[in-house]
Amino acid sequence: MSLSPGLVNAPFFADCFHCGLPVPDGAEYPVQFEDTVRTTCCRGCQAVAQTIIDSGQGAYYTHRTALPATPREAETELAKLGLYDLPEIQESFVRVEAEHIREAALILENIVCAACIWLNERHIAGLPGVLSVEINYATRRARVRWDNSRIQLSAILKAVSDIGYIAHPFDPGRSDDIHKRERNTAIKRLAIAGLGMMQVMMYALPTYTATDMTADVRLLMGWASLVLTIPVVMYSAWPFFIGAWRDLKRRMLGMDVPVALGVGTAFIASLYSTFSGHGEVYYDSVTMFVFLLLTGRFLEMNARRRAGAAVEELVKLIPAAATRLPNWPLRDEEQVPVARLAVGDHVLVRPGETLPADGVVVDGHSAVSEAMLTGESLPVSKVVQSRVVGGSLNQASPLVVRVEKLGADTRLASIVRLLDRAQSEKPRIGQLADRAAAWFVGLLLVITTIVGFVWYAIDPSKVLWIVVSILVVTCPCALGLATPAALTTGTGRLTRMGLLTTRGHALETLARATDLVFDKTGTLTHGQLSVRRVVPLGSRNESEVRALAAALEAGSEHPIARALSAAGAAACNASQIRNTPGRGVEGVIEGHTYRIGSPRFAARSESPPAPPEQDGGSSWIALADESGLIAWFALADTPRPDAAASLTALHALGLRLHLLSGDSEAAVKATAQQLGIAEWRAGALPEDKLAYVKALQSEGRIVAMVGDGINDAPVLAGAQVSIAMGEGADVAQAAADMVMLGGRLATLADGIALARKTQKIIRQNLGWALGYNLIAIPAAALGHVTPWIAGIGMSSSSLLVVLNALRLSEFKQSRDLAPTETRPALATRR
Repeated sequence: MSLSPGLVNAPFFADCFHCGLPVPDGAEYPVQFEDTVRTTCCRGCQAVAQTIIDSGQGAYYTHRTALPATPREAETELAKLGLYDLPEIQESFVRVEAEHIREAALILENIVCAACIWLNERHIAGLPGVLSVEINYATRRARVRWDNSRIQLSAILKAVSDIGYIAHPFDPGRSDDIHKRERNTAIKRLAIAGLGMMQVMMYALPTYTATDMTADVRLLMGWASLVLTIPVVMYSAWPFFIGAWRDLKRRMLGMDVPVALGVGTAFIASLYSTFSGHGEVYYDSVTMFVFLLLTGRFLEMNARRRAGAAVEELVKLIPAAATRLPNWPLRDEEQVPVARLAVGDHVLVRPGETLPADGVVVDGHSAVSEAMLTGESLPVSKVVQSRVVGGSLNQASPLVVRVEKLGADTRLASIVRLLDRAQSEKPRIGQLADRAAAWFVGLLLVITTIVGFVWYAIDPSKVLWIVVSILVVTCPCALGLATPAALTTGTGRLTRMGLLTTRGHALETLARATDLVFDKTGTLTHGQLSVRRVVPLGSRNESEVRALAAALEAGSEHPIARALSAAGAAACNASQIRNTPGRGVEGVIEGHTYRIGSPRFAARSESPPAPPEQDGGSSWIALADESGLIAWFALADTPRPDAAASLTALHALGLRLHLLSGDSEAAVKATAQQLGIAEWRAGALPEDKLAYVKALQSEGRIVAMVGDGINDAPVLAGAQVSIAMGEGADVAQAAADMVMLGGRLATLADGIALARKTQKIIRQNLGWALGYNLIAIPAAALGHVTPWIAGIGMSSSSLLVVLNALRLSEFKQSRDLAPTETRPALATRR
């Protein structure tokens, strides 16, 4: 329902009308209740509240005696109403893929380590009707696909809560609020553990150093230490016990199990010694260990937040509100939430404002920055009929934009979705590390038990602290974090550079690539072909054949089709269009069949007539009717400005470069010589390109393919790793593992260098995690590690892995490569 102008300007309340949480700064999600506009904290609460009111259940807000005390209670209320299963609620965060297939973006609370991700993925994936689940450890965002005819979203959310976690529909404002709340809670637990540790150490130090302390004073010190240790164990360390109990209920061994065993064993033994009056107490070790571990987790939480910053920056680009022009072309304005926009609406975007959706400019001209989306630092000029992307920044003049795509259908949402998938999918080395971490804890408990029995036979007085040290010093989380921390940071940095990773294996494979195969048109060249010459044959005239070509190519986005469409006005319409990728187009115009494309395709012959003259800078396209060829079109393109310098940089990285194109031999040879590519092939059909790549792979080469058209889709799918140009065909992007969002070829060399550095960081992390445990466990078993030293070691191991991965965010991107003198190279045909 729409809000009247008077209501829009009504005052807002400080807390969310629905759930009672503070409303984040800048959040504007109004709902109308009893002739008053109330504010909510996010789109989810706004949609839920409005649905409750519109469905006649507004009395809920009138008669409730209190707001939900916690977000969990708020979600419980919603689960009772089943509102998350309503289509109108799901509009803001659920994407419909097929009749019953749904995909939702969720945010998870209470995630503390990599084992939590593993547990949630296993649990959700085991639900009947759930097709896939991917959870990003750095951002805590989950992407769940399910069959809506077999399971409802509310059942998935309830299943998550059953294992002690909380899942919400994703909203950037709520995500920030959850992070702030968890950070504040972590600070409180850390502060209590720190104060307790300092006070306990004050009482413990005299017992270690004093030689004349009486038994009564020593007992008093023990009781004082117990009083100070209780809040540390019962509050600060409580999440470890909850996590361990949750894992044990699920018959799993997570990282919290050895931690809880270590803390609990030391505390109970100390408690017994205090009450019995004999034996050692370990209150100082318990408090210090809890403090050090919480410190490590707190620092890791902040580092993880930085690692996932790229995705968080993207999801925050869409503004909360927009200026709609309801009576366009009249300039009546109204401020509305972006969630209320509909396809076909007209919005006014002033300088300094962010575009709220994908659309087309209908009035004005301006410069728009798409740096966050494409990595291109220079603004892009936008005029009437120019397409604009939601999330880009208007910099110069006002624009009026007609909305064409909203929400999950926008290009920005697609980028975030693909980036989430890439960061959640694990390469082979990460899967191996996960499998190792899964049995690591079980093996640790077996080792600890054996060592405990051995020390009991040698020296029973040392058994307790040695067992505690072994349990504490080991760190399976470092092993589990090694790969996702590096992948999240690396893919985030690549996205800011303009190279979007859509598959988890892409970085690993790109780093190992030995050969790079390029398409020509639209990849190494601008793809903005122009018709240089038209040669009509027989009785046809130039304007007639131009019109026929434009009609046949009117519905295609291929660069050649755009050039032919622009070269003539389509005075007639073509029907029964059949596109043959890599060859050409056939259609019927006014009862006659025409074919346009390669000479062999148009002439229906393997030995077609030769073009009028061979021009090394042009490609010849033939047009034919039932009787034979009726015209020739000479098309030309120019290499991208940074193509030669970028290929030089790729050569310097040790890659073999190849050029495959369906263009004529003269055009392909000219481009290869100009750019210094030694191995090339002209007249290549899609199956020829795929066979070429397979031949390279049979030699043991690891092939990366770069292309942009529909005809490149098969070879992109066949290469070990594939990269599609961002302005290319959607089919090519769907088949690719990575997408170049901008037209900068230099990004490719930067991407390969960063991919290699990412793999180096992953190997370093895994080496550190394995080496640390191989040294720490024997040292603790031999009695060389005290519990407090073990706490430092365990906290440092996880933190070091994340900090090492963060070095990828500082990767220096090369400056724009200007055209340079082409390397002397002999172009040879394969």
